[in-house]
Amino acid sequence: MTSQTSAKSVLAVLLAAVSVACGSGTGNPAGATDSTSAGTLPGDQQLASATVTGAGSQPQANGTAGAAGAGSSGKGTAGGDAPPTSSSAGDGVAAAPPVPVPGAPPSAERQVVARLGLGTDFLVGLGNDNVASNDANQANAYTLGQKLDIHYLYLAGMDWPSWNSPAGSYVTIHANAAKSHGVVPMFTLYQAAAYGENNLGVFDTDAFMTQYWSGVRLLFQKLGAFDAPAIVHVEPDLWGFAQQHSELPSGTPMKVGSLVPECSDLPSDVSGMARCVIRLSRELSPKVVIGLSASSFGAYTNGYSDPTRIGNFLKAIGAGDGDITVLETLDRDAGCFENGSDANCQRSGSFYWDEANVAHPNFHDHLAWAKTIRTVVGKPLLWWQMPLGVPAGTAGYSGHYRDNRVRYFFSHAGEFAAAGGIGAVFGTGAVRQTDATTDGGQFKNAVTSYYAAPSALP
Repeated sequence: MTSQTSAKSVLAVLLAAVSVACGSGTGNPAGATDSTSAGTLPGDQQLASATVTGAGSQPQANGTAGAAGAGSSGKGTAGGDAPPTSSSAGDGVAAAPPVPVPGAPPSAERQVVARLGLGTDFLVGLGNDNVASNDANQANAYTLGQKLDIHYLYLAGMDWPSWNSPAGSYVTIHANAAKSHGVVPMFTLYQAAAYGENNLGVFDTDAFMTQYWSGVRLLFQKLGAFDAPAIVHVEPDLWGFAQQHSELPSGTPMKVGSLVPECSDLPSDVSGMARCVIRLSRELSPKVVIGLSASSFGAYTNGYSDPTRIGNFLKAIGAGDGDITVLETLDRDAGCFENGSDANCQRSGSFYWDEANVAHPNFHDHLAWAKTIRTVVGKPLLWWQMPLGVPAGTAGYSGHYRDNRVRYFFSHAGEFAAAGGIGAVFGTGAVRQTDATTDGGQFKNAVTSYYAAPSALP
């Protein structure tokens, strides 16, 4: 088996797998084996069609557990990554970021983007794309016709190192492909859900954590050898579940220093784990920009997602040691939830946000929430897995559901920069979602227009 020929065929199975793994709460992986890789995946995580694009993580609103992504622990209340707070309605998020003062030190946002070698403008990326191809260079991010800034992929499950030979080559293949196109590679590390996404008990076992830390170390070793800028997004959902379990980091024990010599001084809890992942990235791959996720379901006050509590928890577990905080607006098309026929989209709530920012939920609600996360954690924001659906009057259908986040973002990118963001990467959060090949050219046209007059970072 060669590394190059197996990369995307393995990715095809991965995209279906992470869609099911997040929110499924299923047990140990076992079952179907991808014929092109050494890894195994649960039988219900096999890809239904080789041409379907999508992967899932970070459910945003609650409801009954579906086949993929529905919150198993009551994630969210109002549909979207940041349900409105009682005081955020219509908050005046600036239309454009502040103008940098001549002679002043560059903002934290500009410093991070400079480390990535990507100039001074708000960034745009795409991911989870073109799984039917066996050629990493044929990802939609590279064939769109407009050069992007970032391309992202998942590293899901505990067996991702075996997807290519030698171990871990999946990272090298896709990092090199991105670099060859002048794009920064981004990897979402999603090992934590391998035995069920809210199964926190396994983190206090030697068996699970020995394998977990092996994968983390291999990722950073590969990116260290890559020796160029890259982004690592650490474990979407995990921190939200940990906060639900206990707002005291010590309330969620995890094996750290006993298994990772470099982290022997860190506590054996969720804060030690988060800090250790970041520490390994610093020591093994110093050119990596790294960050944890802010999960809106981590804490509620008076029925609303509480960004101050969530931000304080992230700081307590070590998010301030990283470079960015990663967050979402929604993990799949609004129309998929509205349609109601897709097992991946079985949550209640209002998902198609008001673009006039009057009715709730709306984009300014979310941006006010995000700006609080930026202030409390103290790290620039990167939006991830933004849906690609097309605005419409009806919910739509499989592969072409409606959503208005592309339209709103590209009309108001300055608002996202003003909230403390460095960029937004778009991609499908489950199978059967709208993607950049089924959206009638919406994303390509929007990106092309954006780069003609991009939004500057503060």
